[in-house]
Amino acid sequence: MNYTLVIHSMLRWAVLLFGVWAVFAALGAVISKREYKSRDNKVGLFFMISCDIQLLLGLILYFTGMWFDRVKSDMGAVMKDSAMRFFAIEHALMMIIAWLLVHVGRSMVKRADTDAQKHKRTLIYFGIALFLILAMIPWPFRVPEIGRPLFRI
Repeated sequence: MNYTLVIHSMLRWAVLLFGVWAVFAALGAVISKREYKSRDNKVGLFFMISCDIQLLLGLILYFTGMWFDRVKSDMGAVMKDSAMRFFAIEHALMMIIAWLLVHVGRSMVKRADTDAQKHKRTLIYFGIALFLILAMIPWPFRVPEIGRPLFRI
């Protein structure tokens, strides 16, 4: 049993929880025009930390598993097979882009001058990152070659 994959699969729930929490908190704050509080900062920080850990586990899986070897040996075959392409290229690339958006967004929030700017930047950057994450998770309802169980034990 690959314990790294199990932890990676379970940690997605923490990423999603903190991501949804951060985005909805920012949306509510933009609508109500409330001040940026330390709890807003902490939720963003927890979202970023959970994404960092998830990325680390994902990179371990990518480089110690079969995906990197397949990309190195025959990129043409990987690109022709939709399931292999999803895990070897699409999932990895989009999740790295989402991770970058979370980090850039957090930096942009820190640089913002007003509370309204902080909430709007949180909403934009974290919202786009969360959308990418949701789109690239191998949900069970995706095509059978890509779909994975909700809880891998």
